[in-house]
Amino acid sequence: MRRISPRELRRLSQRMGLTLEELEDVEEVIIRLRDKEIVITNAKVSVMSFKGEKIFQIMGEVSEREKTEEVEEKIEIPEEDVQLVAAQTGVSLEEARKALEETKGDLAQAIILLNARRSA
Repeated sequence: MRRISPRELRRLSQRMGLTLEELEDVEEVIIRLRDKEIVITNAKVSVMSFKGEKIFQIMGEVSEREKTEEVEEKIEIPEEDVQLVAAQTGVSLEEARKALEETKGDLAQAIILLNARRSA
């Protein structure tokens, strides 16, 4: 079998529409499975693009860990929003704040939620 020089390989790849790119500044890659996570640190990631599809090649130090529960982000809810929801629904400020936290700060959803609870 004939050896192909890197230059020839690059030209052939370009003609076939294959591109190869190295991702910079990758700290870690996490693959989440149903019951565990595979963590790859000091990762070197290459991306090959071919016919609209992307293929990722990952190299690095591999470790496994039990899957942890997702930590919800604490959303800052402005006091004006709490007062508005409380005024529109006739509930306490505390109930209005809880509804806004449940709806991740969505005013309309919080009002609908509280009205639905009141009428139920």
